[in-house]
Amino acid sequence: MRTSTDTRPPTVVKRPDLVVAILAFAGIVVAVMQTVVIPIVPELPRLLNAEAADTAWAITATLLAAAVATPVVGRLGDMYGKRRMLLLSLALMLAGSLVCAVSYSLVPFIAGRVLQGLAAGVIPLGISIMRDELPAERLGAATALMSASLGVGGAVGLPLAAFVAENVDWHALFWASAVLGAIAVTLVSTLVPESSRRTGGHFDLIGAIGLSAALTSMLLAVSKGATWGWGSGLTIGLFTAAAVIFLLWGFYELRSGNPLVDLRTTARPQVLFTNLAALALGVSMFAAQLIVPQLVQLPAETGYGLGRSLLTVGLVLAPQGLVVMVIAPLSARVSAAFGPKTTLMIGAAVVAAGYSLNLVLMSELWHLVLVTCIIGAGIGFAYGALPLLVMAGVPVTETAAANALNTLVRSIGGSIASAVAGVVLAQMTMTLGGHALPTENAFRILMALGAGAALLTLLFTAFLPRSRAKRAAH
Repeated sequence: MRTSTDTRPPTVVKRPDLVVAILAFAGIVVAVMQTVVIPIVPELPRLLNAEAADTAWAITATLLAAAVATPVVGRLGDMYGKRRMLLLSLALMLAGSLVCAVSYSLVPFIAGRVLQGLAAGVIPLGISIMRDELPAERLGAATALMSASLGVGGAVGLPLAAFVAENVDWHALFWASAVLGAIAVTLVSTLVPESSRRTGGHFDLIGAIGLSAALTSMLLAVSKGATWGWGSGLTIGLFTAAAVIFLLWGFYELRSGNPLVDLRTTARPQVLFTNLAALALGVSMFAAQLIVPQLVQLPAETGYGLGRSLLTVGLVLAPQGLVVMVIAPLSARVSAAFGPKTTLMIGAAVVAAGYSLNLVLMSELWHLVLVTCIIGAGIGFAYGALPLLVMAGVPVTETAAANALNTLVRSIGGSIASAVAGVVLAQMTMTLGGHALPTENAFRILMALGAGAALLTLLFTAFLPRSRAKRAAH
């Protein structure tokens, strides 16, 4: 059985605004880190003197590292200190950035990207620190801002990364990431307090290995299935292995006195339907990230592509991040007044409306800016509500692990969207200048997928018990 060693006195942290700003900055830094590689992905075979199939691991390895690290550091944060795990995550990101910054070949570059991926737990850890340290009345706005940092960092980081990649040596991207990481480490280590709240027991190493093996098998199959072939023995074997390992892992966790993931808590309606909603939301939000860049860059000769540069892609997406940031405090106010369930339903409905509008507005740059801003508004509402819903359903001593699992589930949704989009875009093509390009209807199907996933989010949210945001603070 898990026991709490919560010895925190009934006081709250001094200078809460400063702590929130530092934690949000750390979240933005991690989001920027995930973005900096995007502008150079097509050039990596030349830059690293490697095959394109091999350089694709620069993305896949980061995804796998993030999936494995997120639940593990969440549990370790509950056991040994959230600030300590936050600093470790940021230090790994800093180390990875430095390795990439001095890399000229494939193996060290991928190693650096793995280290960067291990920092994926920063945002759920930051939210958990907020629950421990902030006054109840400030928690909703703070968690909304922390959740929004992922969207803000990604949207703002892409145009900056594209500009640097086009005008400066590509290593500068990772030197800049290292500088930001060093600043984040310094600020967190000097100004963010460590909570005394702890979960007793020992770390579930077998559970961590089992979950890591299952997630790695599943995400490898999802991310590489299009390359290896969805019917290939390797892809099917990985899916089968993932299913078997998940079953064995669940059997073990239910009988463990100190499980990595408390499946009984996770099965509570409050937590279960929040995670299902997060999974569907991950599918929905990632669809836009796949649609917009391709529409902007496809040749104008297709009749629907806009023939613009990657820098333009970044500039089109940047307003979305600003909208997410602006909506975050409004999300908190709605949650405080009507409960986070209502906020999440509003967010899902707005995202669905954005994709529906995209079906008829996709031929001009301003169309895409408008659509992504509407989707961003919905994401801002949803991101602010998800942590509050999770925290309302779990004990204080399991906050970091529960938030980490919710983040992981949302990331899995994004991976599913990427795999489905890859199939759709590869199967529905036209030929232009000797090259196979996705058709306009392929993009419309992805828009419908985004809208449908948002409506599924809305459906899952409807099954949630109605709860108030303030419950998460106690």
